[in-house]
Order: sequence, then C-alpha cells, then structure tokens
Amino acid sequence: MEIQYPKFTPEMKKTHKILIPNMAPVHFRILAAAMEEEGYTCELLGNCGSQVAENGLKYVHNDTCYPALLVIGQFLDALGSGKYDLDHTALIITQTGGGCRASNYIHLLRKALARAGYGQVPVASLNFSGLEKDSGFPMTVRFLRQLIAAVFYGDLLTALRAQTVPYELHRGDADAMLEKWLGRICGTIRSGKGYSSREVRAAMPAMAADFASIPVCRTPKVKVGVVGEIYVKYSPLGNNELEKFLESQDCEVNLPGLMGFVQYCAYNPSETARLYGGTFMEKHISSLILGYLAGTERVMIEALKNNGFHAPLPFKELTKLADGLIGRGDKMGEGWLLTAEMVELVRAGYENIVCAQPFGCLPNHICGKGMVNKIRELYPTANITPIDYDPSATRVNQENRIKLMLAVARERLEDRTQPPAAREETAPRREAAERRPLAAAART
Repeated sequence: MEIQYPKFTPEMKKTHKILIPNMAPVHFRILAAAMEEEGYTCELLGNCGSQVAENGLKYVHNDTCYPALLVIGQFLDALGSGKYDLDHTALIITQTGGGCRASNYIHLLRKALARAGYGQVPVASLNFSGLEKDSGFPMTVRFLRQLIAAVFYGDLLTALRAQTVPYELHRGDADAMLEKWLGRICGTIRSGKGYSSREVRAAMPAMAADFASIPVCRTPKVKVGVVGEIYVKYSPLGNNELEKFLESQDCEVNLPGLMGFVQYCAYNPSETARLYGGTFMEKHISSLILGYLAGTERVMIEALKNNGFHAPLPFKELTKLADGLIGRGDKMGEGWLLTAEMVELVRAGYENIVCAQPFGCLPNHICGKGMVNKIRELYPTANITPIDYDPSATRVNQENRIKLMLAVARERLEDRTQPPAAREETAPRREAAERRPLAAAART
C-alpha cells in the first residue's frame, strides 16, 4: 500500500514555521524576507558540521547525489535539535523539473522523515514547472517578482563583496557593507516594496557606489573562478567553505551569478522546441522571459563597470561561448552553461578555475570535467582543477589539490609582474609547477 505523506496545505501558512536549507546564503536571506512578506513564518538553516552528512547517510542511500545527502541531513539535524515544535514545523525544497536527480529530492526527503520518526512534518515544493501542485506555494506574479529581485540583489552583492574583500585596507569593511545592504533590502522587501524592476534598478548603482567607497589597495592577486553543480558551487556546507578558503589563500574569487542559471532554465525550453519541434509559443517563450530580465541585467552590468568592478557578460553573449565546444541541446543539470561559464572566466582573466562537482554527478562530469582539455586547447592559459565533493572525500585532500592549482597561478602572476630578465630565471621553476597539478589530475 502506498504511504500517504502529509501535504503542506494553505492553512499551515498560519500555524507552521518553514525551515529553508541554506544553499546561497546571501540570496536566500532575501528569499526568506520575501516569504515573510507573503505571510509565512520561516527560518534559514545554518547548522553545519559532520553530523549533517552523517544524518544524510543514515537515512538516504549512499549512492544518492551528495547535495541530497546534505540537504536532507541538514533538515534531519535541525528537527532533532529540540528547537522546533515538530507538529507545527514544515520544510521547503526546490525542484528543478528537469532530468537532474534534484527533481526527486522531495521524495527522498519524505521517506527519510518517515524513517527518522518525523513523519508528521510536511514538505512543500518550490518549483516553476508544475510539480507537486498539491503541496507547494501558490506561485503568484508578486512572489515571482520578489524571487527575481532576490536573485539580482544577491548576485550584485556577492560580486561586489568578492571583488572588495581581497583589497580592503581595513579588514571587515566589505562584510559590514554587505550586512548593511542586506538589512536594508530585507527590510524593504518585508514592507512590500523594493522588488519591482524599477526599484531594483534604482538601488543597484547606489549599492555599487557604496562598495566602491571602501578604501582599497588593488595590488595584483591570483584570480580564481568557481563553477560547478549549483548546490556545491554556492553552498558553504556543500563545498567545505571553498570561497572562505580561497580568500584565506589571498585570492580574488569570482562566483558566477545565480541569475545565469535562472536565464539558462528559461532559455532551454525554446531550445528544446527548436531542436525537436514545438509550437510557435514554445519556440519564442524564452525570448519573452529573457527580454524581461535583460533590462535589469543591463543595469547591474553598468553599475559594476561604472564603479570600477568586473562585470559578467550579458546572458545573450554567454550563450555564444558554448559554440564549437558543446551543443546547447546539452542541458541536463548545468549543461552547456557550465562550459560557457568556464570560457567566460578564462577570457575575463579568471583563468584559474575550481570546477566543484558532486562525485558521480554525470552532467557535471561531462560538461565540467569532460570539457577541461578542450578548453585548454582553445585557451592555453586555462588552469582548471575539477574537485569532487562526497562524504568520503576529505577536506584536506580537496584543499591540497586546490593549492597545487594556486601554485601554478602564483608562478604565472609573478612572471607577469616581473621584468623580462627575471622571467627567464624563473621559467624552469614555473614549468615544474605547471606539471604538478597535471600529474595529480592524472593520478585521480
């Protein structure tokens, strides 16, 4: 007999606290504020540690995708903490709706809850593809606009902080500025304002100008891009605080924005219709959505450039970077976007790249790790290191492999900043450093 799991009903909006897994800390704080403005009581989880993965392994098959283990483990750890009234607590999880296993996390989560003794806890689905219609949020136009605003705000703040922290004269200035703007944005969102395209576009130049006012000394630094599977790419829990580690190594980190993935998801249905046939509307729906997003994207890019920061390419230009490397019909998981992001980073001077992927994630092994040699053929300066994240993978081993990549990066940076005579003396040492990560990659 099929087990009947509890559904998240409209009545629970007034009686239940919703726990949110923390994938992108900046973006999701604004998302939580948007949910509160909609009348929900929610909490963004911050529990980390080895017990999170252990809980996931205890109640989910160990062949399951690593992000699923962590998300489910984080929920179970929170529910077992004693902090919550389990009869008035609900969980929320996103569903992509594509071929990625993430679409099935909600079913794994419900089974794990039942096995762990929390069978009364309902799970709500946040999705845009019609999945779980009887156990999700009503996706109103208002809430959708708030989500889009949260992504744009989060992307801009993340980029501004990342490009300021390595150079700030007074340690902590950039983080204080981030908190200032997060507090202001979340407060505005909770009051029912700040999410229209006009309001978002008006705030962006002021945000960039504020970060530009922080005293900095822009000495040459190793620049590192981070790409990969969406959860492991953004979540400090999923990537063992990769961004913090790279900053501790005196690097400038470039984390491509979450809006790129949103645009990628909006773009793909029309590409499917173009490749396999479809109606006129199916073939052109992406243009309507992407056109709506392009105006705000343009303002964000201008705000960054006008204040002396590096700005990403418009999505329309990003799609062209996949040409000659990978077909845009390759759209499972991060698909062609992952390859295009690596090319964009290399061309923008962030040629040192960590490709973070869950072990056994087939789309990322093909579109990420599988494309490394091809990218190196076209861009010889590309210094890309794929890093697998898994319960059995140790943090020390991951960081040691990244340090090998950084050794090459530092040699190259030193070479570029030295006078010609000194470059000839250091050439043998640089070539030896460049061989080390290649040898390490061959062994793995």
